[in-house]
Amino acid sequence: MDTLAILAQAAETAVQDPNAHNPIIQTVWDQVAKLGLIEAVTFISFGLVCLVYGWRVYKVLVTICFGLAGLLVGVLANQQLIGGNVVWLCVITIILFAGISVPFMKWGVCILGGIAGAILAGGGWLAFGLPLQYLWAGSLTGLVAGGMISFAAFKAAVILFSSLQGSALLATGGLAVFYQYLPGRDKLQAMVFEQKWFLPVVFVAPLLVGMVVQYRLSKGEDLSDAQ
Repeated sequence: MDTLAILAQAAETAVQDPNAHNPIIQTVWDQVAKLGLIEAVTFISFGLVCLVYGWRVYKVLVTICFGLAGLLVGVLANQQLIGGNVVWLCVITIILFAGISVPFMKWGVCILGGIAGAILAGGGWLAFGLPLQYLWAGSLTGLVAGGMISFAAFKAAVILFSSLQGSALLATGGLAVFYQYLPGRDKLQAMVFEQKWFLPVVFVAPLLVGMVVQYRLSKGEDLSDAQ
């Protein structure tokens, strides 16, 4: 998923047609609608693990996130520069990014904490119906704030990004199950597109619960060994 392209498209759509569906919400909803039952249950299961025990497995989560970043870089590099065998290129970039994250774990956590702040700020921007063409400003503010918090409080950064991962997985899987296998799918879809606050709240509510749970469970634990 090309985030910059999505944001650019959102800004263009907002200028051309204020009544058009938000392209960011549309992209998220498209992913939700495509999930099958097995994938949705898997998302929910891993989401719960991240929400409750993310502070215990944060090193694994950081490595996975950087591996996925390497996958994205490999796909984009193949499309724009090489045009060859995308599989081998992606394998190389995944191993490279995942390997780099291990000795630089603290920096990886801080980067993910900043990204989590940017996503939260962008979600708040969407929820309050602020102009899409300035979404980048809200996300940039969250990026700076999240990065500063991550450098100042390492454990807070761990809890923040792992709770966000868990919340995203749980919300995506839960919405997919509700939409495809339970009654009221039309009402759910109408809520997603007509109520600007609905989708951000669905993603943020589990995050807040996860942060509280992880904070209570990790009391007295020292996560500074990665620093």
